[in-house]
Amino acid sequence: MTALLAQHQAEIERNLRAWEAKPLLKEIYAGFYRRILALIDPAIPGRIVEIGSGIGNLKTHLPAALATDLFPNPWLDLACDGYELPFKQGSLSHLVLFDVFHHLRAPNAFLREARRVLAPAGRLILFEPYISWFSSPVYGLLHHEPVAWGKPINLAESLPRPRDYYAAQGNATRLFFRKEIPDWPEGWAIFHAEGFSCFHYLLSGGYSNPAVYPSGWLEGLRRFEVRLCRWPRVFGGRCLVGLRPAYPRSGPGSRQVPAASDD
Repeated sequence: MTALLAQHQAEIERNLRAWEAKPLLKEIYAGFYRRILALIDPAIPGRIVEIGSGIGNLKTHLPAALATDLFPNPWLDLACDGYELPFKQGSLSHLVLFDVFHHLRAPNAFLREARRVLAPAGRLILFEPYISWFSSPVYGLLHHEPVAWGKPINLAESLPRPRDYYAAQGNATRLFFRKEIPDWPEGWAIFHAEGFSCFHYLLSGGYSNPAVYPSGWLEGLRRFEVRLCRWPRVFGGRCLVGLRPAYPRSGPGSRQVPAASDD
């Protein structure tokens, strides 16, 4: 077993134990999945695929989704690499990444592959940490993954093997909300970008730490946070981003699908 596989599998097993032992976590994530489902368009032809499914929780709420990850587990449908997806050009309606985008060392390389496999009207849905004044110390001090605020982001169009472990929790906030790289991502249209408060998640301790409030407080905290969502830069803790391929027009009202190989 390689070091990367051992690290990944150990995290999967730890998360699975926490999931089964912590009903509060299931209720919190159910709310997150409802946000994702609101961006799913069933009219778009093609399969729905989740990249980096982990312990496979999304499939409970979206049974049609194909659950994938880097390494096989009994609850997954397929083991594959997000940089080299085993799907034909234009064959997928949606790609869903839950807490996976910040593990992409070369996001442009993944977006290039995502554009290849998505149908012309397909959607890429990302659910990620949002770094704000209040969430920054929580993610920075209480989570084992680095925020990597201010570190260079790799804009390469490919990422050769071998590929090592990478994490930068701040990347989605920097790229989709603070727009640190103007006009990024090229070839994509952002149709949804929402940062929202989620103290109910941050105070739950997530998978790694104990909750600091009882389960009975969850709905009250959610209602309170609706007001805080007006100021994501101050109170934000999570974000939801939706993208779709933006094809160049070859004539009035027409779209041209870019050439790509299925190899």
